[in-house]
Amino acid sequence: MPAQSLDGLVFAPLDRPEHGEVDAATRFAYHEADGVVWAEYRGGDIVRGHLVGTRDGDRLDFRYVQLNRAGGTASGHCVSVVVVLADGRLRLDETWEWESRDGKGTSAVEQIATSA
Repeated sequence: MPAQSLDGLVFAPLDRPEHGEVDAATRFAYHEADGVVWAEYRGGDIVRGHLVGTRDGDRLDFRYVQLNRAGGTASGHCVSVVVVLADGRLRLDETWEWESRDGKGTSAVEQIATSA
């Protein structure tokens, strides 16, 4: 059975992976409808980022593009697995690879509470 919808949830990276640009200050605002997922993200070294893709059960497959504070753009591909944590929050275990430059890796983002 698939985990809950990602729609309206906010995620933060657990750390900054080697070859990556996002860090604990980056926030991902996810949306989901009918098997389509997308998110906007920013914070830390990222001025603006977008991702778009699909969800099949607990597997996400998406492409991302971002602009960093140095004015550079980059894009890549990511496959994530949705994991339900013991406290009910969600974690996305990610395997990603840049398409616009060299580098690949794994990382994780966890759901955070949104402030009112």
